[in-house]
Amino acid sequence: VQLQASGGGLVQAEGSLRLSCAASGITFRVFAMGWYRQAPGKQRELVADITSGGSSNYADSVKGRFTISRDNAKNTVYLQMNSLKPEDTAVYYCNGNFGRLDFWGQGTLVTVSS
Repeated sequence: VQLQASGGGLVQAEGSLRLSCAASGITFRVFAMGWYRQAPGKQRELVADITSGGSSNYADSVKGRFTISRDNAKNTVYLQMNSLKPEDTAVYYCNGNFGRLDFWGQGTLVTVSS
């Protein structure tokens, strides 16, 4: 099983980035997928998740700015991040969950400069 996250980088405040997470080794369409982040000195937190049926959920801090989506044909989940703020700076991790099965990607760093 592999969850390969990509798309992180350095961006100025109010800019945009799109993260991708390509999954392999799982039946992607049945998995709930999520994006988490961990800032320096802080605990990992949920950013957004999406069920196998396409229902999404967001942390209050990103509502209206971030959009999670999935493409089951490509086994990929995306996180479109707009109006980025310096406080969004963190390592972003992709997660896949199906019952007791829980997998994590390696993380991609997002740095937002003011």
